[in-house]
Amino acid sequence: MPTPIRRFPLPARLVLPLLVLLGGVGLMAAAQAASGRVEDAASEPAASAVEALPKVIAKDELKHKAAAARAVKSPASGASAAETKAAPTMSELRNLIDQKIAEVRARQGPAPTLKLVAKGGRSRKHGAVASAASGPLSPQDGLAWQGEHWDYNGPAGPQNWGRLKPEFQSCSTGKRQSPIDIRDGIKVQLEPIQFDYHPTPFQVIDNGHTVQVNVPPGNAITVSGRRYELLQFHFHRPSEERINGRQYEMVVHLVHKDAEGRLAVVAVLMDQGKEHPMVQLVWNSLPLEKGVEQASPVMLDLNLMLPEQRQYYTYMGSLTTPPCSEGVLWMVMKQAATLSPYQASVFGRLYNNNARPIQDASGRLIKEGQ
Repeated sequence: MPTPIRRFPLPARLVLPLLVLLGGVGLMAAAQAASGRVEDAASEPAASAVEALPKVIAKDELKHKAAAARAVKSPASGASAAETKAAPTMSELRNLIDQKIAEVRARQGPAPTLKLVAKGGRSRKHGAVASAASGPLSPQDGLAWQGEHWDYNGPAGPQNWGRLKPEFQSCSTGKRQSPIDIRDGIKVQLEPIQFDYHPTPFQVIDNGHTVQVNVPPGNAITVSGRRYELLQFHFHRPSEERINGRQYEMVVHLVHKDAEGRLAVVAVLMDQGKEHPMVQLVWNSLPLEKGVEQASPVMLDLNLMLPEQRQYYTYMGSLTTPPCSEGVLWMVMKQAATLSPYQASVFGRLYNNNARPIQDASGRLIKEGQ
């Protein structure tokens, strides 16, 4: 039989204080439990925030540095540094770029003057330069622009050869220039020219001024005991030399040089008539382009370039092309050779006029052989 629970009745005066005490203890326990739950719930995010804090600080520092670098205080608006920390708009960026470009240009000074170099198919070794604001090249500038190039027409023609280059001064200042109008010669018994010409290979070139035939060594002339080796021969149309005022259809110049570098030129005048066999050989080997040397498959007998009679006029002169060097011994054959009208027209298609005008004889002595 279970032991009965003994109950002790409380006095009525103690019941009410006891109830108040128990209620306070319960409230305190509930408050502590709630506080513990709040602390536990907040502890996890707090730990994550602590770990992320250095990264946030670093990002903030970068943002502040970038904003400070972009911040440009406008003189017109008087904006403060704090106000310019915001990211600039596209319009502000464009204004900033324009401002920087203006500052760079101001430091560099005025833009350089544009230079123009004259162009053309000729030599530009000594090309003249003109300002873009100066307009087109004048004839004077054209002379400088031509440089070493010379021509038979225009600003680089014979009247200006002496101004094209210092080495060409003899063309305008020389006193014994060629060609001349041969007249009033002293008739004497001249020593015959000894022609030592043999059949030879040859090459033809259109050099931009004439058709020139180059030959190897082995052909020469002897005059007054001096031997001159043939270098080349070339053509002019019409003839450069005149005899008592008469000008011929063409002329061929055979250029020789001795061991000391002195030049001797034999000139063979050409009139229209029967076909010239050696001229035709040259025309057969004409190159298709200027400046290209064309070798002939056949031999050339230079004796056939000469007239049958070998009397000649002689005088001291110069080259008839720049640099117009003087001290050249000239021997102009008195009898003219012939070439056909067609042969003359072939050369005329290439060079209709490549003859230097007649120069002043300046009282020089001319001898005429008998």
